Amino acid sequence: MKIKSFRGLMASGSQDTIVLHTNTGSTGYRINKFDLISTDVGAATVELVCKIYKIPQTTVDGIINFNDNTLLGVAYFAVKGDNYNGLESVIFDNEIFNQDIYITMEAVGGTSAGNYYIELEQVTLALDENTVATLKDIRNITQ
Repeated sequence: MKIKSFRGLMASGSQDTIVLHTNTGSTGYRINKFDLISTDVGAATVELVCKIYKIPQTTVDGIINFNDNTLLGVAYFAVKGDNYNGLESVIFDNEIFNQDIYITMEAVGGTSAGNYYIELEQVTLALDENTVATLKDIRNITQ
């Protein structure tokens, strides 16, 4: 099993692209780990929502909608008040994809930027798996 890791610092309201596509589409990826932490760890109030999508987003917000079939994962990080040590909640899909992914960051409480860390498990796709993953991506782009 080969693991690729990606990390970044994002301002609130921003979007990053992780380039994964290949000419043949025979390399697939699955999210193995997804973490989020504020840049301002001493702040009294911080709430961050970081999301991973299969397609670029036209707007960046803190709304989480699991009915969105282009959403691959969500991380939520919060610190509220001096006595609250923090909360992190991470949920991600076990889906295999073979195209670029898009990360969004939104500070829903406070103005802190956030750091993300993602580990992707790299898998070799058989021709039928490659075709299914590519068709899913085409369907997502046209919706």
